[in-house]
Amino acid sequence: MSASEKSLPKRLLSGVAIAAVALVLAACSEENKEAASKAPAETTTGADATTTASTTAAPAASGEAKPATTEVAQATSPAAKVELPQPEGSVDVAKLMEPGALPEMAVGEVNAPVTIVEYMSMTCPHCANFHNNTFDAIKTKYVDTGKVRFIVREFPFDPRAAAAFMLARCAPEGQYFPMISMLFKQQEQWAAAQNGRDALLQLSKLAGFTQESFEACLTNQKLLDDVNAVMQRGAKEFGVKSTPTFFVNGEHYSGDMSVDVMSALIDSKL
Repeated sequence: MSASEKSLPKRLLSGVAIAAVALVLAACSEENKEAASKAPAETTTGADATTTASTTAAPAASGEAKPATTEVAQATSPAAKVELPQPEGSVDVAKLMEPGALPEMAVGEVNAPVTIVEYMSMTCPHCANFHNNTFDAIKTKYVDTGKVRFIVREFPFDPRAAAAFMLARCAPEGQYFPMISMLFKQQEQWAAAQNGRDALLQLSKLAGFTQESFEACLTNQKLLDDVNAVMQRGAKEFGVKSTPTFFVNGEHYSGDMSVDVMSALIDSKL
């Protein structure tokens, strides 16, 4: 392990990363992404500069996460009708499902009639809102009943988001989804903390990490490179520009969705 690798956790989670995360927390937007991508290059050098740049700068990985269309009929009628969001395009499903740099993190039946692929960033408040308020209901209603296979892919906007994804990947087998759920619920606690490293360490200990396993995870350069590769593939091959981005049977949708809107969208595919 090189000296630069040993210093990665502190550099990855402090200093410039704090400013970058504060911007991303304000909104997953093009303006904030540009600010976050410029800051590391001005204050880091050598191996750490390369690592940070690869984490934050995907040329096409920016843009505002536009809210999904959620117009609902007035509650004067017995059953309010949800207007379906319009897809922004589509991708080849076979290509979308090809193996990437990391094993897929998925729940649900492999042969479910509907497959949803979500690209998300751990420091994006829109993603936290979806996972805190929508995901569990969709899982119960559609994933657990065999109708939907739900796949999560990493799209970190900043070094702190990358660190959170790395920790989720390092969690014990079967604990990836519980780990990201915990981190989303506590997003304000660690994502905007002055000392993000210590905040993540304390949360990681609740998930069974030790000081040693925490350090080992965040100094795993290959894991960081693989997380970045998932992000870069999403941007270059599938046109992901904001988070959350969903591909529902290959159709591209951007922005947070309520339970009603996502339910209506899934029902339209069944």
